[in-house]
Amino acid sequence: MTRLPETGYTPTAEELASIHEWFAAYDEASAERDVERMADKAVFPLNLVSDDSAGNGASAQWDRQQFVRTMTHVMGDGGDDIAFESVRTPVFLSPAMAVVFTDSTMTMDGQTQQLRYADVLIRQDGRWAFQTMMQGGWGDNLR
Repeated sequence: MTRLPETGYTPTAEELASIHEWFAAYDEASAERDVERMADKAVFPLNLVSDDSAGNGASAQWDRQQFVRTMTHVMGDGGDDIAFESVRTPVFLSPAMAVVFTDSTMTMDGQTQQLRYADVLIRQDGRWAFQTMMQGGWGDNLR
């Protein structure tokens, strides 16, 4: 079991399971390239944090339309098989806020790529939603 950093809040087993269930559903939507279902799992405006090709930090806020348009372009038309194997480390700041660090291997059409990213999730009305996505290398796409 991964040791969680001290944040002043210790999640219950059910809270930890709810985060993992949320990501399983998100990964399924991603693998199916169901961008609308992916967008259903966000709170808009969505914050994005990255860096650009010049090495500068970059950030943006997207509405649902921008998210769907960009992710549809990034995810492609679904012609290639895609799978994710991920190890996630959620750090709960409270029962309604968590920062989740992910180390993932994405396999698409026989090619693998290592990914590391973090998401800020908030819980509203008993459901998790991502509010901030952080990953290096996407800053040129945030403009």
